[in-house]
Amino acid sequence: MSEQHSRLRHPWQLVAHREVSTKLRDKTFLGSTAFMLIIVLAAVIIPAMIAGRGGADKIAVLNDAGAKIVQTADLIKGGDSFEPVQVANRAAAERSVTDGDAKAALLPADNGYIVLGDDRVDSGIQTSLREAVVNLGMEQNAAGAGLTPEQLRANTALTEELLNPGPLPDVVAEFVNIGLALVFYMTALGFGMMIAQSVVQEKESRVVEILAAAVPIRALLWGKVIGNTVLALSQIVVIAAASMVGLLVTGQADILEVIAPVAGWFVVFFVLGFVALAGLWAVAGSLATRQEDLGSTTLPGQMILMVPFFFSVFAGSSAKTVASFIPIASSMAMPGRMLTEDVPLWQPLVAIVLLLLATVLIVRLGAKLYERTLLQTGRRLGYREAMALKAS
Repeated sequence: MSEQHSRLRHPWQLVAHREVSTKLRDKTFLGSTAFMLIIVLAAVIIPAMIAGRGGADKIAVLNDAGAKIVQTADLIKGGDSFEPVQVANRAAAERSVTDGDAKAALLPADNGYIVLGDDRVDSGIQTSLREAVVNLGMEQNAAGAGLTPEQLRANTALTEELLNPGPLPDVVAEFVNIGLALVFYMTALGFGMMIAQSVVQEKESRVVEILAAAVPIRALLWGKVIGNTVLALSQIVVIAAASMVGLLVTGQADILEVIAPVAGWFVVFFVLGFVALAGLWAVAGSLATRQEDLGSTTLPGQMILMVPFFFSVFAGSSAKTVASFIPIASSMAMPGRMLTEDVPLWQPLVAIVLLLLATVLIVRLGAKLYERTLLQTGRRLGYREAMALKAS
């Protein structure tokens, strides 16, 4: 251990090394990291397993004509969606539907076909079968009129063109948007509380007085901030790697192509936002004298996190745009916007500059308050009282 310390030339490095090594031996920290990995892997893998576990929906038919319609509907749907199952008569078709052997039945009628369901017919099945019946019927009618299917469909193509296309489908983009904001919120809150608790524990045990005698108080602050930033970023990298493995295993690699560039921006926003908040969490710990005091001293930090989180997730488009330029809130809002919108390059750059300036100001203010309050014992201090204290 002495050799390791001899290689750490600056006091803050000693403190950062102590923070990292202590957390890596902490079963609670390791357990929470493992729990988050399980949650992330479950969120990626389980939906894919559920989607692919049932296979194609079986549709009961009475003859080859019905089977052809079901096969055409399957092609329209993209394949592996519907499978025709031939039965003897309508009674057998009804039994297969009520028994759950078939999702629906396709039966001939006087003017076309009937889709038979139990208590309801899935809208996706009904739409695909209707389109298949129309297509095949039009081809038969065209043949009777001496037209080819191509001639019948001439000038009827309908394509989609978006003026402001998002880089991901809406549902996927919103899911990832919430995920990124939640990762920042949970990580900043979890590590922030650990920073505050660590400071209080050192004050309660009087260890802080020994540390302050050997290491400058500002170096204690920087060591805690940097050490926990390294831990938080490492935890996110591990979770991101697990997510990547999950997406690759479940055949969703195309999502990675869109998320990967935004992930780099997220790291920048995360580090700057976390450093600013880490300084405030350390101050929250220095204001307290016992663990019970943290409920009130950490409340401002919790609100600084909670309000932007709900704002960046549930606010409208215009409000999210504004939030993506506000420091701290931008750490959650801007990466999400870059997934759901075509954001010009200057916007994240401006947001980073604003966040960097705010981080510098917040850390400098936090350092002053930390120096003034760390060795104050006996009672809990308020933020206004801490601001009024003179530097020791």
